[in-house]
Amino acid sequence: MRTVLVVLFDDVQSLDITGPVEVFAGAEKQAPGAYRIRTASLDGGPVRTSSGLNVVPDSTLAAAPAPHTLLVPGGPGTRAPDPRVTDWLRAHGPRAERLVSVCTGAILLAEAGLLDGRRATTHWAYCAKLARDHPTIEVDPDPIYVRDGPVSTSAGVTSGIDLALALVEEDLGRDTALTIARHLVVFLRRPGNQTQFSAQLAAQTARREPLREVQQWITEHPDDDLSIDSLATRARLSPRHFARAFQAETGMTPGRYVDRVRLEHARRLLEDTGDGVEEISRASGYGTPESMRRAFLKSLGAAPAEYRRRFHPSPAQRARTAPLQGRGAESICGSAAGRDQPPLTRSERTT
Repeated sequence: MRTVLVVLFDDVQSLDITGPVEVFAGAEKQAPGAYRIRTASLDGGPVRTSSGLNVVPDSTLAAAPAPHTLLVPGGPGTRAPDPRVTDWLRAHGPRAERLVSVCTGAILLAEAGLLDGRRATTHWAYCAKLARDHPTIEVDPDPIYVRDGPVSTSAGVTSGIDLALALVEEDLGRDTALTIARHLVVFLRRPGNQTQFSAQLAAQTARREPLREVQQWITEHPDDDLSIDSLATRARLSPRHFARAFQAETGMTPGRYVDRVRLEHARRLLEDTGDGVEEISRASGYGTPESMRRAFLKSLGAAPAEYRRRFHPSPAQRARTAPLQGRGAESICGSAAGRDQPPLTRSERTT
């Protein structure tokens, strides 16, 4: 049985706690005896989360059981942490078989000296600060989670669910993780190398309903006719008016938005499926493999086949490579790319 211990403190982000806990609890239901989940605070008393919810821990940190997986959530409470929490982490963190942080929980690990010399990530808004305050840490602001040996760090809030699913998949297999993801109605799995900003997050949400509907349509139908004329008709606007309004309300042109959605769709298919390049190029709206190849080279500096080789390894490669290691090319902080692989050419973070 793997004990998962969650460290609690005032002003913690509630979703940083409940997201991963729901994943591990779901795994325990699927495979009884797999996990034992415990929470602990300094004095064993309730903590007040940043949203105002009160969470009652199981015990004090001093009385907490030795964890297999020590999970440190983030939240405003990490900005000026109680030194007793960082002291406890400094003393007990190295004893855990697996050390995990969600969002700005990485700041607590850094303050405790547990990220020195390692690659890590955190919420995009705090990556620069983490790098500035702790120059011995290799801070990667792009992927939604990073694993460096026994230490795993993840980006903002919901990425903790992605990382927890990846850990469950590592422990209990893909089928168990997939069942949990379906119950939680989340993707299995956003790979760790996925960038912190997807196309939809990169663009602002349009104020007007017709333009919001067009944004959603593009996302759900990347293989459809997404020309200006076609999208303008869907928005019930003239092409010129539509193009101007879309850029004014989303911060990017319709063409740029379509390009990013199609690239993101193709990347996911290359990472998560065994579909052929020709099939993926059609499903993503490129039409031909050559068109998709040009888009990948322009944005990522790698052809689709090379991208798949790095981020969707063969079973033999999976056996040789730690499942969560790797340096990503993609979205709000790895997977199969080995650390000795040269990174893909980095496009804008919002790619």
